[in-house]
Amino acid sequence: MKGVEGGKGEGRGAVWGAAGMEIRPIGVIRTPFADKFGIPRQPGLIPEVEGVIELAGWVGGPEVVRGLEGFSHIWVLWAFHQAKDEKRVVRPPRLKGRGRVGVFASRSPHRPNRIGMSVLPLREIRTDRGVRLRVGGADMVDGTPILDIKPYLAFTDAIPEARAGWAQEPIERLPVSISPDIRVSMEGRPELPGLIEGVLSLDPRPNSHHRREKPEYVMRLGGADVRWRVGAEGAEVLGVELAPALLKGLAPEETGDVDGEDGDGGDAG
Repeated sequence: MKGVEGGKGEGRGAVWGAAGMEIRPIGVIRTPFADKFGIPRQPGLIPEVEGVIELAGWVGGPEVVRGLEGFSHIWVLWAFHQAKDEKRVVRPPRLKGRGRVGVFASRSPHRPNRIGMSVLPLREIRTDRGVRLRVGGADMVDGTPILDIKPYLAFTDAIPEARAGWAQEPIERLPVSISPDIRVSMEGRPELPGLIEGVLSLDPRPNSHHRREKPEYVMRLGGADVRWRVGAEGAEVLGVELAPALLKGLAPEETGDVDGEDGDGGDAG
């Protein structure tokens, strides 16, 4: 990332030096997405996707979230830390390869300052082992640096009459089929079928793959390898293989690419 330095030790990380201003990640978010393939391109599209924001110790203790429990939603600012280049013009996935827009007319990660923003429902605050915020509808890769958190204020942040330009049309969703046998194989992970259905319904294939046939895909999701394909009837799950650690009953965060347009997290537009 241009203009960004890395460092070791608590409280050190990405640093922007413009105008003497220093920005350090205040923590990271843990999500089911091991890599960018399959991440929703906007927040809130898959409520089943839960994330846990873990604040760094240097930020402070429970006092930094005092009063936040009264808010149902929060703004989360974060870094597209896997974006490798900048672009002035991008192809938003919503346009299906049929057009380009300026980077500032998009939510592409390929920006001069690679900052993402998401409004997420705040489901729980824990302060027993550091400060952790459980959120829903996450659209970030696991380990994404968090830059700031602010309460969402409906009386000023919600604008019902706002226009959405080229993104005005509703998002299309694919039907998703999972066989009874595959569902049985996931009985120990009751949250996994809904997560898979939500991700595949948004058709995470790159736009270039819509014009050529690819027999199947594999994505790592929630600690499981999911094999699937898209046909005339929609998306079909061909198999789900749980990681060995998960078969022993460990949580996903205790376990240890397919190309896509303009995204290493959500916010691709």
